[in-house]
Parts: sequence; C-alpha cells; structure tokens
Amino acid sequence: MKLRYLTLPLVAALAMGLSACTKEEPASAAVTAIAPAQAYDAVAAQAKGFTVGALMSAHTVYVLFDPQCPHCGHLWNAALPLLGQVKFVWVPVAIMGPKSLPQGAALMQAADPVATMSAHEQSVLSGQGGMSASSSVPSDVAAAIQTNSNLLDRLGADSVPFIVARHTRSGQIITRSGALSTNALREFLGFAQP
Repeated sequence: MKLRYLTLPLVAALAMGLSACTKEEPASAAVTAIAPAQAYDAVAAQAKGFTVGALMSAHTVYVLFDPQCPHCGHLWNAALPLLGQVKFVWVPVAIMGPKSLPQGAALMQAADPVATMSAHEQSVLSGQGGMSASSSVPSDVAAAIQTNSNLLDRLGADSVPFIVARHTRSGQIITRSGALSTNALREFLGFAQP
C-alpha cells in the first residue's frame, strides 16, 4: 500500500520532466545570469525570432524553442488556438544538434511563419526530423540564433520550450520550461477559460 503512494508522485515527476527537451551540453559556468524579474525585458530587448498571433495584442509571450524538440512542437500546437488573443514571439535556439541552426534560420526567414512552423512541427512530431534546410545560414541570422541560445543560458533554463511572459491579470513576470496543453497554457498566462 505504501509503495503505491510513493509511485504516483514519482510517475508524476517523471511525466513533468518529459515535457521538455534538455540541452546537449551544460551551460558554461561563465554565463552572466539574468535575474528572474528582468527576464521579460531582457528577452524583449535581445531575442530575435518570428512573430505570430494577435500582432496588436498588449500581451506578448516569448517562447524559446529548438526546432528539433518535439515538446516544442506540442507547445506550438497548443498555442495555435490562442493566436487570436496573444502575440507570440517564437525564438529559435540551437542546443540539440546540427539541424537546429539551419532549421531555426529557415523558420526565422519564412514568408509565412505559421504555415512553415506548422508543417515543420508536424514533421518533427511524426518522427521525420523536420523541414529540410540549407546548411548555408546567413551570418547575421546565425549570430541571432547564437545570441538566443546564450540568452537561454543566461535565463537559467536547462530545457526547451522555455516561456517568458507577463501574467495577464497580475502583471507578474512568469517563466516556465516544458510543453503545456492549450487550457494549461491559457491558465498559465492568466487568460480566462472559454
């Protein structure tokens, strides 16, 4: 009987830990950390990505993601129903392998980011590895993705997706690693349930 009570929390902890992808290499010890209270302003000022959703919304949500992360794909799909309410800035990082940088660059430069990201994430989630992308990445785009990756380290995040936002009701800066369902994302951001 006691084993059952210990097993449930362990299974729950493992399930929560499986909702994000971790970095291939640990962060450098020389990283200058960003205080949690400054996370939103730092990401808004330094991150480069592509914007989708309600472009005129007062609510901007930043999502640092690796194009090779299936959990990022799950969060992308969960965020789609909220695009009418929220402006999302998807910020590619390259922490999971050699495909991350070229795919992130292709997503940043896409003419239709919603369609491109949706097709890419469908390919990742189906085990096909995502979009084909040229390994020839413009230097300014490669530098932006490297800055994004460094920013992820400075935020103290050890996995993606990593969300940085302001709670819509309290105004508090909120951060979180891992994928969420649409309802859980809506609740996390402070929107009322439909």
